[in-house]
Amino acid sequence: MEEREDGSAPPSEPMKVTFGGPAKQWTDAAPIGNGRLGAMVWGGVATELLQLNEDTLWTGIPGDYTDPNAPEALAEVRKLVDNGEFPEATAAAAKLTGKLSEVYQLLGDLKLEFDDLHLKYDEATYSRELDLDTATVRIKYHVGDVEFSREYFASHPDQVIGTKISTSQAGSLSFTVYFDSKLHHDSYVNDVNQIIMEGSCPGQRAPPKENKGHAAPEGLKFVAILELHISERNGIIGILDDKKLKVEGCDWAVLLLVASSSFDGPFMKPSDSRKDPYAACGNALKSISNLSYSQLYARHLSDYQNLFQRVSLQLLKGSTSDTVTMNSEKKKTSSSTNDPLFKASRGNEIFTIDRIKSFQYDEDPSLVELLFQFGRYLLISCSRPGTQVANLQGIWNKDTEPKWDSAPHLNINLEMNYWPSLPCNLAECQEPLFDFISCLSINGYKTAVVNYQANGWVVHHKADIWAKSSALQGDVRYALWPMGGAWLCTHLWEYYNYTLDKDFLKNKAYPLMEGCATFLLNWLIEGRGGYLETNPSTSPENAFIAPDGRPACVSYSTTMDMAIIREVFSAVAAAAEVLDMSDSDLVHRVQAVQKKLYPTKIASDGSIMEWAEEFKEQEVHHRHLSHLYGLFPGHTLTLEETPELCRAAEKTLFKRGVEGPGWSTTWKILLWARLQNSENAYMMLKHLFRLVDPENEVAFEGGLYSNLFAAHPPFQIDANFGFTAAVAEMLVQSTCKDLYLLPGLPRDKWGSGRATGLKARGGVTISIFWKEGDLSEVHVSSKDVNSLERLHYRGYTAAVKIGHGRVYTFDGKLKHLNSCSL
Repeated sequence: MEEREDGSAPPSEPMKVTFGGPAKQWTDAAPIGNGRLGAMVWGGVATELLQLNEDTLWTGIPGDYTDPNAPEALAEVRKLVDNGEFPEATAAAAKLTGKLSEVYQLLGDLKLEFDDLHLKYDEATYSRELDLDTATVRIKYHVGDVEFSREYFASHPDQVIGTKISTSQAGSLSFTVYFDSKLHHDSYVNDVNQIIMEGSCPGQRAPPKENKGHAAPEGLKFVAILELHISERNGIIGILDDKKLKVEGCDWAVLLLVASSSFDGPFMKPSDSRKDPYAACGNALKSISNLSYSQLYARHLSDYQNLFQRVSLQLLKGSTSDTVTMNSEKKKTSSSTNDPLFKASRGNEIFTIDRIKSFQYDEDPSLVELLFQFGRYLLISCSRPGTQVANLQGIWNKDTEPKWDSAPHLNINLEMNYWPSLPCNLAECQEPLFDFISCLSINGYKTAVVNYQANGWVVHHKADIWAKSSALQGDVRYALWPMGGAWLCTHLWEYYNYTLDKDFLKNKAYPLMEGCATFLLNWLIEGRGGYLETNPSTSPENAFIAPDGRPACVSYSTTMDMAIIREVFSAVAAAAEVLDMSDSDLVHRVQAVQKKLYPTKIASDGSIMEWAEEFKEQEVHHRHLSHLYGLFPGHTLTLEETPELCRAAEKTLFKRGVEGPGWSTTWKILLWARLQNSENAYMMLKHLFRLVDPENEVAFEGGLYSNLFAAHPPFQIDANFGFTAAVAEMLVQSTCKDLYLLPGLPRDKWGSGRATGLKARGGVTISIFWKEGDLSEVHVSSKDVNSLERLHYRGYTAAVKIGHGRVYTFDGKLKHLNSCSL
């Protein structure tokens, strides 16, 4: 790391997403969230809009995810596959799909209308920023000589969205505030300083036309309360139309927003719920009634920064002088009024939208830092212990019919959402996923027994808040995929690998893994060549050309099926050994079956085969990388153990190409990083930094919106999380015994840098420092038990023993320098 004369590192760019004006589109707005409550802050001047979300607002009620006709349909499909009639099997497999999932909803809008003077604000004074270090949105502007400022945050400890509006001139703040929603709702003023909105979600998603005359079931109810406080010296609060509060002539105003629903778990009908959202909101406000705004903000800051500040990242192209020159040139360019690329920037200030536009030629590493930390910010903001899992958009959604229902998809989206949680030191943010897996397993047991006449539990490719476990209604290419639960189970084992928490493994993880493995053992059947196979089998969302020239997607033993099953069986056997349960019947069966699983094969062109047979590909550049699961996130393809398959994986990546939606791009970064190919990992990373215009976006092209949301398009949050995980993977890779340092570092792009607080398997924390492309120092520590045995860096290997409660320092050749207490 290049140092200054005083020995310190040069400062990083501020961790802020900045904007040159109010939002014009939803993807220009700034997201805030406390895990459960979320808001998109538009930052308008004459009118302000906060689009609100609460993570339990979904259509529907608990469902029956079984189909007694499925076993007969399954037998038919299997027979067709056995006969090689793959198009016919694909058509028949539609009988194995079920009902549609339910749909994530929005809560509503909080709208503020300011006095007419705001129509003439000084645009040159406007600033809007999302400060990642404080999880705060700030807005400032001038109306004449008066400065107005707003501050927004979402507090996890107090479960409230807080807003403070201030002015530099006493008595100059006037505005009207009210609720609105696209859902069925009513709002009214309660007393002089509260607005209450009550409403409900549809009891079913938009019903088919033939069901129009039937009474819909009762859906989830919700309540939101806005409590308003203003300066005591100046200002009055009035009531308009019994729905709005009008503030006149105050110095400052504080708005406190709480919300809740009647959701009482995935197995409780809304009509039977005893959870009172009105009482929950009242209790939330009562619990903070004695806290000042400053105290609320301080509690928010302490809670949030305890998570966010665990990891820091600083990347530099080269020496300090190079970086200073680069930033100086950037500022010169940004101030040029002749360059339309920078028309939104003012003076030396460069807004995030312009940084995205310019990345293709300036490759600013501080923007990589920002997007890396933005992913961590989003995970903290949409997934906390006790909340719902992060869905397709985290928690941020503006529609009653969002794209793909904004539901968690188990064939990549939900898993990718949590890839950064462990390496990026946010383990507790993954707790909602484990709770969700537990709920899925309950319905999944019923689906396994009835639909597949199997023991254990099964979940398919798409779920919802009601823990839907059966196959979705729709195209078989995506709908028929009973590996969702199995993929999720690998997260349970990974959590143990990072934390070595035996209590978690014994009480939470292993029972779920055991049930999953039991289903997989039942699902596997005797097949060709003495192997056990899966039939029917699909490769998520992809299709092939059958030998007779017709398209199909159903066959047997896809590479991804086998890779996931291997991963689960290996995890079960290893977990049983940790728990001293290796002599169980289940483990013996798993170990016997492992030897009979269909192997990963190499095609005639040298790439990994996606299907058990070498079918002609219908879409060579398909967005999914399913057949490379064993490389990442799996562990069965490794440079040390399977070099030939890794070479084939490399050919597969070249064959797939660089284009694709955001999440596909970040998966490719991770795969190249796992192959320790820094050049191609960086190429794919750079590919993500393309600005998407929401008015002219092109599906499946990827890129970033002006607020750093990643695009499919439209917005899907998985790519944001995938990017954060990918940068961590480029810097540190691990097994429980081995730690690999800077395996995917693009030395010519990030010549010097530091990453502190990252986590690795084996229960260790890593801080790593490099200078001019070479490792200079690494700190390794463990609070409790760890299993680390070796460090690796560019041909150097060192045996290590890390004691508890101490930090060990090694140099660039892995020589132990010193150790000290944590």
